Amino acid sequence: MGVPISQAWTVAWHVVKQRVAGRQRYPLVLMLEPLLRCNLACAGCGKIQYPAHVLRRALTVEQCLAAVEECGAPIVSIPGGEPLLYPHIGELVAALTRRGKYVYLCTNALLLKEKLETGVFTPSKRLSFSVHLDGLRDDHDASVCRDGVYDIAVEAIREALRQGFRVTTNTTLFNTSEPMRVRDFFDAMMDLDVEGMMVSPGYNYAKAPDQDSFLERERTQELFSVVLGGKKKRWRFNQSPLFLQFLMGKRAFDCTPWGNPLYTIFGWQRPCYLLQEGYAPTFRALMDETDWEAFGRASGNPQCQHCMVHCGFEPTAVHATFATWRGLRDAAVATATGRL
Repeated sequence: MGVPISQAWTVAWHVVKQRVAGRQRYPLVLMLEPLLRCNLACAGCGKIQYPAHVLRRALTVEQCLAAVEECGAPIVSIPGGEPLLYPHIGELVAALTRRGKYVYLCTNALLLKEKLETGVFTPSKRLSFSVHLDGLRDDHDASVCRDGVYDIAVEAIREALRQGFRVTTNTTLFNTSEPMRVRDFFDAMMDLDVEGMMVSPGYNYAKAPDQDSFLERERTQELFSVVLGGKKKRWRFNQSPLFLQFLMGKRAFDCTPWGNPLYTIFGWQRPCYLLQEGYAPTFRALMDETDWEAFGRASGNPQCQHCMVHCGFEPTAVHATFATWRGLRDAAVATATGRL
């Protein structure tokens, strides 16, 4: 299992409380983006295409913590940009874990070993480094447009594990991904002994330099059916098995973009991490004033037709797991047997 029992129980209890309260829309993971600046220029990401004056901006720790309290999600993911460039990242993570939040710090790991050597972070069951790796050495270095990044990241993973930190990986697949190489990559990550892996198809950010490598829905299902078909039992995923079945085309889920809301330097991004349809000043305004019916595949919105990304559909899968006995049974069987 790629998720600790204590964390799974925290999420399950959060879902149960929301259901008892009669809430149909509620957050599971807050995506907290303290800055947009990055030390890589990946072809499939549009974050650093912002003007220089925007990239210099950052949230204060106080703004970050206020957003966390306002949202109330049990898990906080800190993406970017590159969050290790945030000067207060150690202070922020410590404050979040003291508040009982489970934190996933999403990093390309270029600065991770340096941060570990200077003692910025303390090992905790509530902190996991989610290291971005898009495949084996050649595949990953091509994806991030810089040679040598894979080796730096792997060395940082080894050091983090040696110091007792939780480490997961975060992998984005594109239409150039070769299924057998992805499976070899999964073996390599298990050989490193990371806690679990997260995998998702890429979304075609309008500002991304490479617009030709994004997957359409049918191709996504074909790719993941091969990658995850005959799944090896030793592979541990830091994801709901129901979401992985969805990627393979075995389940039909609707998007629940409110499950992983994003707070950034501009405010609460509508409607989700992937689309920018304006910003709300408060979390309550995001939830109450966003026209949620205008998004998702069923809406007919052309921007949503091929999206199968984790931030929209993983919350749906988690809800399906803990909100019904059938979902809980199916997830338990998949976890116990290792089969999808």
